[in-house]
Amino acid sequence: MESIAISGSPRENVGKRDAKELRYQGQVPAVLYGGAQQYHFSVSAADLKPAIYTADVHFIELELEGTKHQAIVQDAQFHPLTDQILHVDFLALSDDKEVVMQIPIQLVGTSPGVKMGGKLIQKLRTLRVKAFPKNLPQVVEVSLESLEVGKSVRVKEISVANASILNNSDDTVVSVVMSRALKQAEQEAAKAGKK
Repeated sequence: MESIAISGSPRENVGKRDAKELRYQGQVPAVLYGGAQQYHFSVSAADLKPAIYTADVHFIELELEGTKHQAIVQDAQFHPLTDQILHVDFLALSDDKEVVMQIPIQLVGTSPGVKMGGKLIQKLRTLRVKAFPKNLPQVVEVSLESLEVGKSVRVKEISVANASILNNSDDTVVSVVMSRALKQAEQEAAKAGKK
């Protein structure tokens, strides 16, 4: 999985006034937990953009006071009106602890149902995957090669090597439904057949 390097500055005070001052300076208050100790620090809002405003998932290479920590973005809070990042929680990764991440779904191939005029509907864009950090995939590929009109791919039909999917096994990931044009063509063909 791809990594993004971000460096953080330790925070002296951890309070609302201090956080407001940091945001005014273009910094975002952050916390790193899940390791031996918890770190309160700030990072540049510009440095966070490639990690936050993307559908892709990344490991974060955090540098704090000269020490590097491998982490993931666990949670980000945004201002309700401006969409400015208010706070970020990072979860420290360790090779012997499984982690749960939302991994994007990538549709692969062409559906025969779509070629016949069906409409492709993707219900899930990500899957909750649990695995050790080294086994986490960049994307979960879902093949459309056998998807006919009226058929769907469910979570239970997808497998990820060395990882488990935590979504409900009966949830539909993608399906091909009959489009209005195809329904109309079938109805007209049925009427023509009766004459």
